[in-house]
Amino acid sequence: MNSQVQPVIDPVLEEQRLTTLVSDIIDEARKQGATACEVGASSDAGLSTTVRMGEVDTVEFNKDQGFGITVYFGQRKGSASTSDDTPEAIRDTVRAACDIARYTSEDPCAGLADADQMATEFPDLDLYHPWGISAEEAIERAKECEDAARSASNLITNSDGATVNSHQGCRVYGNSHGFIGPHRSSRQSASCVVIGQQGEEMQRDYWYTVARDGNQLEAMADVGRKAAERTLGRLGSRKVSTATVPVIFSAELAGGFVGHLMGAISGGALYRESTFLLDHKGKRIFPDWVNIYERPQLKGGMGSIAFDGDGLQTRDQSFIVDGVLESYLLSTYSARKLGMTSTANAGGAHNLFLDSNAGDLDSLVKDMGTGLLVTSLIGQGINMVTGDYSRGAGGFWVENGEIQFPVSEVTIAGNLKDMFMNLRAVGNDIDRRGNIQSGSLLVDGMTVAGE
Repeated sequence: MNSQVQPVIDPVLEEQRLTTLVSDIIDEARKQGATACEVGASSDAGLSTTVRMGEVDTVEFNKDQGFGITVYFGQRKGSASTSDDTPEAIRDTVRAACDIARYTSEDPCAGLADADQMATEFPDLDLYHPWGISAEEAIERAKECEDAARSASNLITNSDGATVNSHQGCRVYGNSHGFIGPHRSSRQSASCVVIGQQGEEMQRDYWYTVARDGNQLEAMADVGRKAAERTLGRLGSRKVSTATVPVIFSAELAGGFVGHLMGAISGGALYRESTFLLDHKGKRIFPDWVNIYERPQLKGGMGSIAFDGDGLQTRDQSFIVDGVLESYLLSTYSARKLGMTSTANAGGAHNLFLDSNAGDLDSLVKDMGTGLLVTSLIGQGINMVTGDYSRGAGGFWVENGEIQFPVSEVTIAGNLKDMFMNLRAVGNDIDRRGNIQSGSLLVDGMTVAGE
């Protein structure tokens, strides 16, 4: 194979190009009669390589761009998108959006955020670190990762592969208020999935690492070894008798727990009255030691950004303070629907943190006494209207504060309202790989349904 390096985006030139195109699209929308317009433009490049059973499985290069165009005729809205930046394609796409807007019903909450709310500061958040890795180098790293997993034990009999990804991108959001906001970012990652077999039983597990800067990824061999250790730990799994016991969600699953909260307090769920936390602002929904907050301009953060999807300046804010729901998660549109003010969360929350009040995972296991340590979840059995929660799970049975044996094919069930209030402890084993950062969670009083 000839030496190949992933497509590279010159961030300065690409930002200038996208900014010019966004301005041109807004001008075109005005020419076609729109009273307001907003545009999201993106340009991305990347490399993905996968090695399976020691052989190269895939090598993929990508370079893409896209333009999402929304126009307003008063309070009627139309949207269209294209990946073609030629003048003819831009005109046609704007025309399509305008045609839609002319025939939609008026929505009193539609429209751009107010001009005086637009972001004015664009600090360097240290998010852009293009890797420049070649396909050959990525393949060698993936091989190193998978080799470490496969050599960990003769019980590792198969592999779903090790993958190394590199991505860089530039985005520009602009609107007819004259606002133009640039955002550059990179994301590098590596993962490994292997299969273990003992007798007739087969189990699968994985591990991964992710960072803005490729030099900050975990060592490839460590990723492979962790994938193997997790897979081997699942061999010998059993079911358990149905019981109501404490449950620990391991740190890599804790983000989902917090994510359920954010979904329940999002503006869309609130104005549709499709959430179990309707009208709960100002009420206690967690124990009084729990704090959940957002730090959207954290340097190097996986969710960092200076402005939200409406062009509003992001800011530090708290959603849960001393167990009390202090704020909803609102965009400009959802805030208008609710008669409230945007929290600058169009597009979601950015860099959420759940404070710890306990030690590491081992200390949580000891504190739990008897119960289930959950390390994997299956299915999406969550009713956001009622808060009812039921999901397939795997992990480890714990007695007298010590892990006894791996568990599979069980269901854990409860209600999110109760789960929030029954949160006993958050460990300090924080998983820092995602947008939501939390340690392992100890929740009392869940039903584990087994035999």
